[in-house]
Amino acid sequence: MLIDFFYTLRAAKLKVSVKEFLTLLEALKLGVIDDTAEGGSGPTIDKFYYLARTSLVKDEAQFDRFDRAFSAYFKGVEMLTDFTQEVPLDWLRKTLELDLSPEDKAAIEKMGWDELMETLKKRFEEQKERHEGGSKMIGTGGTSPFGAYGYNPQGIRIGQDKSRNKSAVKVWDQRSYKDYDDTKELGTRNIKVALRRLRRFAREGSADELDLDDTIHSTAANAGMLDIKMVPERHNKVKVLLLMDVGGTMDEHIARVEELFSATKTELKHLEFYYFHNCVYDFMWKNNKRRYSEKHATWDVIRKYNKDYKLIFVGDATMSPYEILQPGGSVEYNNEEAGAEWLQRLTNAFPKFAWINPEPQGVWPYRQSISIVQQLMNQRMFPLTLQGLEGAMRLLSK
Repeated sequence: MLIDFFYTLRAAKLKVSVKEFLTLLEALKLGVIDDTAEGGSGPTIDKFYYLARTSLVKDEAQFDRFDRAFSAYFKGVEMLTDFTQEVPLDWLRKTLELDLSPEDKAAIEKMGWDELMETLKKRFEEQKERHEGGSKMIGTGGTSPFGAYGYNPQGIRIGQDKSRNKSAVKVWDQRSYKDYDDTKELGTRNIKVALRRLRRFAREGSADELDLDDTIHSTAANAGMLDIKMVPERHNKVKVLLLMDVGGTMDEHIARVEELFSATKTELKHLEFYYFHNCVYDFMWKNNKRRYSEKHATWDVIRKYNKDYKLIFVGDATMSPYEILQPGGSVEYNNEEAGAEWLQRLTNAFPKFAWINPEPQGVWPYRQSISIVQQLMNQRMFPLTLQGLEGAMRLLSK
């Protein structure tokens, strides 16, 4: 079984050597994950996962790729080998999700921002037990604006694994995001071709490249005596500041954004990138695993880079309008200033800017948040298609 696992990892473009695989087998043979003698639970799939990752993965940038390959190969193994396990809680939760008709959904009223927050505070004070399927308290299912796996046109999501209706005002969960994989192989080289519109070459530095035309001309002018001429190497001088939305609804677009990220890092020598979630606020980050401990103040980013940097946002702009327009509107923390303020500061600091949106362009008119971001971007929003990328690069290269 593990030989097939080895080939699965290799097929996922992980650089796993035979020597490392033999090390994993030796560790299993020696019972590294068998702690029954110390009163432990014995070998488990989780213990094997950590042992395999430690033995086979040399670079933490490959952890996400390993996780996907591991999940694809061992999916369902625990349930197949242990018939005493309980029915998964996630499956039970799904049974609570409502199938409402359009008329039923239209009858459920939205609350304003202040009313929503004040009502949540009261529910915390009143509620003493779990609720399911109701319309008022914090619970699962139902039509209450507070809780999980129900329906409400605008509410606060609490304890749900991912977005379903894309309309939560706040999300009351600790969430972890993953860095985009910049080694992702492109499905098409046309993305690179589109990015090449940004190239602006110049010769700088020491003269270490042969100038053939000038050498021929100088040699001829020197009565045939060889006169070698050198010039500095040509470099692409374009500088790009890339700000990428990560997590939440962007999970649906990971593969395409990774292709864009990979192509950008390949084509552009002067590239700086940061992550944000939904909307830019007073800080960003470069590593999603350390996004709480290694924050980069947005003001510092604005001051650090010159106006000659071209600013590119990548995000689906799909969120509650409060996240853009309201102080404290972020789903994750209490931001002092509205996201719109920070977007305007960034676009003022970097006059050449564009927003790349992976959402299909046909849905843009039906998302209020997308319309707001389009206005803040002065209609410089382009779809993540080849035609859209070419349009954005053409605008930025002017």
